Amino acid sequence: MNAVTPHNEYGYGAQVLRGSRDAEYDVFSRVTRMLRQADPEGRSSDAILAVHKNNELWTILAADLAQPGNGLPDEVKAGLLSLAMFSVRHGHGIMNGKGSTQVLIDINLSVMKGLRGEVGI
Repeated sequence: MNAVTPHNEYGYGAQVLRGSRDAEYDVFSRVTRMLRQADPEGRSSDAILAVHKNNELWTILAADLAQPGNGLPDEVKAGLLSLAMFSVRHGHGIMNGKGSTQVLIDINLSVMKGLRGEVGI
């Protein structure tokens, strides 16, 4: 478990123990919110930043999945690595004027549902 310091109306509050799935969900939620609030065609600085953050997230996730100590089943790792490669490649395409952020949003929402146990990815 990770110790996370949540933000409240007085600044940072008491530490709360949270699972890694909760932390991962929160990161996906923040990045997905950025993508949703930005220009879907990637023409604004907000959209470029959102796509860049999404690429960073998926690159970090891919690096973690490739570590020998990663305990996920091989089939799950392979699927997530495939999504990571696609997401980063699609993100680069958006920054080059091709594609929409909606695909990235849909992928992230599916992963978020999986982290909550709602739907398999």
